[in-house]
Amino acid sequence: MRAFKNFTGLVAPLDKSNVDTDQIIPKQFLKSVVRSGLGAGLFYSWRFTPQGAEIPDFVLNQERYRGASILVAGANFGCGSSREHAVWALDDYGFRAIIAPSFADIFRNNCLKNGLLPVALQAGAVRRIIDAAGARAGYRIAIDLERQTIADEQGQREAFDIEPFYKQRLLEGLDDISLTLAHGEEIAAYERRHLPPYPRL
Repeated sequence: MRAFKNFTGLVAPLDKSNVDTDQIIPKQFLKSVVRSGLGAGLFYSWRFTPQGAEIPDFVLNQERYRGASILVAGANFGCGSSREHAVWALDDYGFRAIIAPSFADIFRNNCLKNGLLPVALQAGAVRRIIDAAGARAGYRIAIDLERQTIADEQGQREAFDIEPFYKQRLLEGLDDISLTLAHGEEIAAYERRHLPPYPRL
């Protein structure tokens, strides 16, 4: 997975709470076993009519929010089923961070394992960001993962918490396979010790 670098990104406000994973990526897109291309199905039922035309009122279809890399939403984002495709779709669409008052636990863990940063802030701070993104075209936020802060040009600055283990793996771009391979020498030593008595292995 790619490493998370500090960046400043355009903010798209999704002023909804309890957004579940079926709303993030509907079930018809779960046939895919690869991560690429899932961005086309992101929020599909909200973005498109049954005939496939864009719904103009939906936030991601508005010109001012095209190219957004930070999504801000209401509480309990990512609830529902544990589908990892939801995180893949957000990432493939171009989002690098999600800001909300709270996240469903499994969704949050999937984010951290796939390089997407979930930032939990107090509800009042999230409301200010949603309002600012709605009021000002081109509203951007700077995210500094090393310092665990977000800030905008209007002076709002917020600190967020993240476990040191997940912070480091995001900064270094380490997925589960990379973490395992980091112990390659120990794994090889274990195999040398245990395989000779059990040749069938």
